[in-house]
Amino acid sequence: MLDLLVTNANLPDGRINMSVAVQAGKITEVTMGLTAPAHQTLDAGGMLLAPPFIDAHFHMDATLSYGLPRVNASGTLLEGIALWGELKPLLTYDALVDRAMAYCDWAVANGLLAIRTHVDVCDPSLLAVDALLDVKKHVAPYIDLQLVAFPQDGVLRGKEGSDQHMANLKRALDKGVDVIGGIPHFERTYADGTLSIKLLCELAAERGLLVDMHCDESDDPLSRHVETLAFETRRLGLQGRVTGSHLTSMHSMDNYYVSKLLPLMAEAQLNVVANPLINITLQGRHDTYPKRRGMTRVPELLAHGVNVAFGQDCAMDPWYSLGSGDMLEVAHMGLHVGQMTSQAAMRQCFEMVTTNAAKVMRLEGYGLEVGCNADFVLLQARDVIEAIRLRATRLKVFRRGKLLAECAPATSELHVAGRPLQTSWMV
Repeated sequence: MLDLLVTNANLPDGRINMSVAVQAGKITEVTMGLTAPAHQTLDAGGMLLAPPFIDAHFHMDATLSYGLPRVNASGTLLEGIALWGELKPLLTYDALVDRAMAYCDWAVANGLLAIRTHVDVCDPSLLAVDALLDVKKHVAPYIDLQLVAFPQDGVLRGKEGSDQHMANLKRALDKGVDVIGGIPHFERTYADGTLSIKLLCELAAERGLLVDMHCDESDDPLSRHVETLAFETRRLGLQGRVTGSHLTSMHSMDNYYVSKLLPLMAEAQLNVVANPLINITLQGRHDTYPKRRGMTRVPELLAHGVNVAFGQDCAMDPWYSLGSGDMLEVAHMGLHVGQMTSQAAMRQCFEMVTTNAAKVMRLEGYGLEVGCNADFVLLQARDVIEAIRLRATRLKVFRRGKLLAECAPATSELHVAGRPLQTSWMV
């Protein structure tokens, strides 16, 4: 007897009225019209069954800290970084864990079951690292949490000295942090930025780890560290294991230069993560009009075969006072900022918070095919475009075939004079 049988489900690839069979936490059959005895049967009613959402770029050590010790008055990136420097001495282990666990609850309710989070390693105590490693163990039954050792102040700069920052980063990796991070554009000189990429990629090659760097998060068209990141990736044989996050300077680069850069990135098999909510909020602050949109060249990257994902980046922290852990909100913003309004492009936006993000994190067993983990979300929408348009209600969230969260369908009763009572969820 099956553990779970989902019937009458629409799938993201366009298949309709499909059945998904689950046994021992795995998908055992995906077909149309399957009938079989099961401990639990769920009639999807023609709604969309999707793999869980994935956030390929987040900062959980800062999440839900909005207003501590003060509000970011200007709303700018640099004030956010300065404010984080003020907040770090006030952090406690318990507060870090409590806020992270609260955000993980938000994530599960939103069908977000995998998160790559950057954690600052510039504090010699590695307090945030220890806290998030414990959170990772705590949430492992229901969230895949991947940690990036992130030298927020720059691995080659800071009052403690570059040797200290690199030592901190290596200690974080020794403790069990999964991915090597960096921030080359924030180093003191362009040469230091280039050197930081070389050193960090060599460390990744030595340890067999993934790389995810905040790269060229700037409006400066001459911030071109992604070129070095692609070069080092190929030199060290790290193809497919390296991610460039943000890459906002690409929105300002000369088109001829970009015509050479895009093939280089594709050949290196770089992953790219854009963060639409943050990118459009923090970039272009020095512009009057015309004002740049801020997000990297997502359609062009996709057209060159580069794997692109979207990230939430921040939620109620020194950099961003909003955010809700809803990756459909992220896809919705990315669609608009990137002017990705063709039918195919809108579907790509859904993929950037699901399958593309899974490639960034190199998740095993992800998807809705036979043999995949039975992790999925039932959405109150009939297809992926409708899901983005409505930021669809998560009716049910499953992990390994077990129900994690559920929500009543969103409906509205319309009391309009001269017309009979109407009930609709399409509002």
